[in-house]
Amino acid sequence: MKFRQSLLLTIAALSSSGVSHAETGTFTTLSYNVAGLLELFSSADTDRQQATEQISCYVNAFDVVNVQEDFNYHAALYDTCNTHTHRTSTTGGMGIGSGLNTMSYYPFPGVYRVSWDNCNGVDCLTPKGFTLTQVQLSEGVYVDVYNLHTQAQVAEADLSARRANILQLVDYINQHSSDNAVIIAGDTNTRFTREGDNIRELLDIGFSDVWVDLVRHGSIPASGAEALVCDPKITDFNCEIVDKVLYRSNAFINLTPTDYLVRVDDLNSNGEKLSDHPPVAANWHYSTNVNMQLSGYSGGTGGQFFSDVTAVDANPDVASVWLRAGARVDQIGLTDSTGTSRSYGGTGGNLQALTLQTGEYVTAVEVCLGVRNNSQRVFYTAIETNQQRAISGGTTTANCTQYQAPNGWQISGWHGRAANELDALGVIYTPVN
Repeated sequence: MKFRQSLLLTIAALSSSGVSHAETGTFTTLSYNVAGLLELFSSADTDRQQATEQISCYVNAFDVVNVQEDFNYHAALYDTCNTHTHRTSTTGGMGIGSGLNTMSYYPFPGVYRVSWDNCNGVDCLTPKGFTLTQVQLSEGVYVDVYNLHTQAQVAEADLSARRANILQLVDYINQHSSDNAVIIAGDTNTRFTREGDNIRELLDIGFSDVWVDLVRHGSIPASGAEALVCDPKITDFNCEIVDKVLYRSNAFINLTPTDYLVRVDDLNSNGEKLSDHPPVAANWHYSTNVNMQLSGYSGGTGGQFFSDVTAVDANPDVASVWLRAGARVDQIGLTDSTGTSRSYGGTGGNLQALTLQTGEYVTAVEVCLGVRNNSQRVFYTAIETNQQRAISGGTTTANCTQYQAPNGWQISGWHGRAANELDALGVIYTPVN
């Protein structure tokens, strides 16, 4: 099977678009509870319309911005002078929306919003929860960015609801971001010192807190110790705030926070705070695994994200590949050299399989997209080896992307999105052994 002539153009585009086996970069994040409740209900001291207009300009200095309580002054936040090129849409004012939004100079394919299953008291009057945006720092380099706002207050019913919030977030991350690099930046309403809080659940699944790492040099405050409160809130060893930034690397991307700052320049012309929460900034450096490259992925935002990154890092050699397809691609899978199989998608369609011979490896994949039920799906996929053997399935379309392994590299795994069918697909490259 020969790919269409556009393959050569796409290979050239891939080569010039920064697909690299050793990539580094820097970026900044900001988490900011903007106190966007209606003036009558807001605990902030400043006029909310005027303050939000100033915040609209203030956040422009940061690459990725998570805001909480973005309720009734959303237009002021987005339209006054904000310059971010990628922004989530509002879900509505107080009582209707979650108040969670993300602004970014880096693209993300969509936003996934989840409401809390548990709440107490006035927190139940609006659907608080968390969001996930998969921010693309460069070709194939994605970081899952979570924004959140948990149950407030400290009565036992509040603590119980907040613990349930954190556990719900942990479960979601384990299901949807288990193999991904992740940053969590938002209003957690938690303290490490508070016995009734369970923020350590995130540490137990591999996360680190940036304040703990950079300001406290790894010393986590003891649970049950005296609260590390401060007024005003500043960047200090003995100043813990509820607005937190946590992170976790993966087998492909190493995330390193290089600076953390509870900013104190969030003032109007009278020297008054723009919100009742401080903006919390972090600077980041990232580097990628020298023995791995990822393409971008082609497709829609349906289904659940999957990635072979962790498995490929442990064993990059492929023994067989397969597809299941009918009118569209239902499933893609492979078996590695240890006999471990991994597949994504449903069980429909006809099976096409290829067992690799000695010295044979996958070098090229073609993905064609179409629209099904108002969502992009993978309609066609072809897989080819260095021995010019191939399998394919589905229906070709005019919207196709070809992924070609660079010289000396092979395709060892997949990443993308899938449910009963394949929603999106990208490839993972590793050096040929």
